[in-house]
Amino acid sequence: MLEELLAAAAAVGSAGVVYLVSAARVVKQYERGVVFRLGRLAGEVREPGFTMVVPVVDRLHKVNMQIVTMPVPAQEGITRDNVTVRVDAVVYFKVIDAANALVRVEDYRFAVSQMAQTSLRSIIGKSELDDLLSNREKLNQGLELMIDSPAVGWGVQVDRVEIKDVSLPDTMKRSMARQAEADRERRARVINADAELQASKVLAEAAREMSETPAALQLRLLQTVVAVAAEKNSTLVLPFPVELLRFLERAQEHPVEK
Repeated sequence: MLEELLAAAAAVGSAGVVYLVSAARVVKQYERGVVFRLGRLAGEVREPGFTMVVPVVDRLHKVNMQIVTMPVPAQEGITRDNVTVRVDAVVYFKVIDAANALVRVEDYRFAVSQMAQTSLRSIIGKSELDDLLSNREKLNQGLELMIDSPAVGWGVQVDRVEIKDVSLPDTMKRSMARQAEADRERRARVINADAELQASKVLAEAAREMSETPAALQLRLLQTVVAVAAEKNSTLVLPFPVELLRFLERAQEHPVEK
């Protein structure tokens, strides 16, 4: 009799161990568990840690709650100013409601990817080329809003959308390069003209000062001669001022008495 009781207890213990092993589940910190009991959603979403389910009857689906980085394939479109471009982007999103992510949509990753591609083509058609090149922050916000609006019903939240690259045709690149070069040349000419204007004003003022003192002109001439004479690879032709000759003549006519 005792042996039969021990055997029965061992059998019950073994069955209990098998039940616990088959019913035990572990949900990781970055996951949430959704239980379907006979095909229907059962109870609350299971939090991270150890949890139990009913074997055979329950099915536990684990949903990753981490932020997902999803590249959006390059989309080709025509901008509002009739320029053909190829634009690619990246979407950062995460699941905020694990139950809705499994129940409301068949594959939330695929759904977000398709919505991102459609929204990106729509943004290309509504924007001009200058906006795609220089005003990306505003386009990123509009793109994020277009993707996030339907994704909220799927239990998904879009954190950020970034336009990565805008590819232009080679002819458009050459045209933009010529435009930039012409703009730089225009600015260089304006700067040179402004420098000439400032220099002419300073020279005019210097001429007025020298006209009041003729000797200053002679000193300026001598300074120029000294500067040119420093270069020994050229021949210097020194003009002799007529005023200097007249000065010498007057000096001879009126010798200084000692």
